[in-house]
Amino acid sequence: MKHNALLTLTLALAAFGLRAEDKPLLAVPGKVIYESKLDAAPSAPWKAAKGKWELVDGVMRGAELEADKHGAVTRLPNKLQNFVIEYEFKFAGARSTSLSINAIKDHMARIMITPKSVAIQKDDNDHEGPDKAVVFARFPAELGDGWHKVRLEMVDDTMLGKVDDLVAWGANDLFKTEKAAPGFTVAGQSVDFRNLTIREATLNPAWEDVKAHLPKPGEKVAPAATPKGKGKGKKKAE
Repeated sequence: MKHNALLTLTLALAAFGLRAEDKPLLAVPGKVIYESKLDAAPSAPWKAAKGKWELVDGVMRGAELEADKHGAVTRLPNKLQNFVIEYEFKFAGARSTSLSINAIKDHMARIMITPKSVAIQKDDNDHEGPDKAVVFARFPAELGDGWHKVRLEMVDDTMLGKVDDLVAWGANDLFKTEKAAPGFTVAGQSVDFRNLTIREATLNPAWEDVKAHLPKPGEKVAPAATPKGKGKGKKKAE
């Protein structure tokens, strides 16, 4: 059975021009839904809700505007089911950035990244209760100068986040519902983005074997750092 699953996986990768060394985790990537090097001035289909989004040195840069009193946010209008998103980012002075996925109403999930941490989480979906955010993993990190790779995979009730070599997963019934409006957020000044790809996805037939080698949800949750100069009030996720 394991041999057949591996053969199926190898053929699926070859069909979409992917290399075996890309190592599918939760999902096997399929047809491209959206692809951009993000090397042109931001325009449709992107919709910037907050902040300043522009082309700087050949890549898309996002920055928070003080007048907004809210982190910078830009999103695509796509509605998704099972998918893989991959892109690269580089900190240029910002406090944090995230890859955010919305539910049809309110937030669903995100990979939250600061220069010192990476968190994979289900978002608070109602803000007024009773739903709460669930952090599946939070890793200490040293994300200094240079580009970093991000991958988010969502299949059925499960999500998997990967930033460079940090990987974690979690499951929730909310993820079975339609996903919408994938987008970037930025707190502070600034973050650069490039090489974005969104693909359809199917469940990796070897997922159970992969999962056995990853942290269990909640097993790797480092304390959240308190940003310098910030009060104790809770800030709504962008």
